[in-house]
Amino acid sequence: ATSVSTDDGATLPAGVTLAQNYPNPFNPATEIRFSLPLADVVTLRVFDLLGREVAAPLRGRSMAAGWHSLSFDATNLPSGTYVYRLDTSAGQSVTRQMTLLK
Repeated sequence: ATSVSTDDGATLPAGVTLAQNYPNPFNPATEIRFSLPLADVVTLRVFDLLGREVAAPLRGRSMAAGWHSLSFDATNLPSGTYVYRLDTSAGQSVTRQMTLLK
């Protein structure tokens, strides 16, 4: 199960942002933070470098405006570089890379 926390006290961001995961490189879990200027439905997916989806920590989840963070557990994935992408129902998409070292 993926847990998502919200920072209600933070200033609302001007746009959709996807922060670099921390720590990076990581083993086996990392924190992914993102922000939404308005409430939206979001999907966060993780892909290998061949473009295959290997995980979807959030899929079609309604989220409030503000900063959010989730813990991503990659215990079942092999070491390597992965791409994580946040998509909103408004059609915005932000992508970053992360490295899993076991």
